[in-house]
Amino acid sequence: MGTIDDYLATLDADDAAAITRVYDLARAEEPSAEQGIGYGMPALTYRGKALLSVMRAKAHFGVYPFSPAAIVRALPLLGGVDRAKGTVRFRPGQPLPDAAVRALVAARRDQIDDQVGSRH
Repeated sequence: MGTIDDYLATLDADDAAAITRVYDLARAEEPSAEQGIGYGMPALTYRGKALLSVMRAKAHFGVYPFSPAAIVRALPLLGGVDRAKGTVRFRPGQPLPDAAVRALVAARRDQIDDQVGSRH
């Protein structure tokens, strides 16, 4: 699969807008994030590692922070949001709270920084 932009081009306008919103929030939280691939999915990457992916499924959107620990850290902001070990799901018309997206990105970024070494 190609870049985030390539993926968004395959979606209808409403779905693309819902996914773009999450990516825009993620980029605002970590401006150095770049388009790349994470586990075969279009994703934002940070310091060469997968930061966040957002994909459309049949009945929901899946947000993948590539870290169960990131989801655990964001739990206080995910009340009532469907989630699993590595995925946070939201439905069309029911976006994730901005603070929850920022928390997921911050948690994953911090984890990458710990793995790679302190930020430059």
